[in-house]
Amino acid sequence: MTESLQERYAPESICFGCGPANPKGLHIRSRVEGGALVCDWTPEPHHHAFEGVLNGGIIGALLDCHSNWAAAHHLMEKAKAGAPPCTVTADFAVKLLRPTPMGALRLQARVVDATDDRAVVEATLESGGKVCATCRGTFVAVEPGHPAHHRW
Repeated sequence: MTESLQERYAPESICFGCGPANPKGLHIRSRVEGGALVCDWTPEPHHHAFEGVLNGGIIGALLDCHSNWAAAHHLMEKAKAGAPPCTVTADFAVKLLRPTPMGALRLQARVVDATDDRAVVEATLESGGKVCATCRGTFVAVEPGHPAHHRW
């Protein structure tokens, strides 16, 4: 199995959505595929909203963390750095387009605009080739002194 960005750059992260070190987290595993960041993820029964449907808050967490990693990876590549900057969510908006079934899901994220310290990302969550939710957000690299600066 290919090493994820989270495992490579933040193995000690305790983030609920993407932290490999959080025993109760979602453990998303983002990887570069072509010009996008992708993640295949399967929910567990405790992620239900109701029978057969994924909880909307979990959907938001998946899209937020995956998009944040898309931004961090893009900023790292842009700066030709050896590791991604610690980035945080400045804003994000999720649109739930249809109920998301409990089963194999795919997240995809792409940077659509960026400066040296921030990136705007658009992302989708798909099930069976159908887009169930979308997200657009702004993610910002933080400076020393910010509580998240050394989280990775």
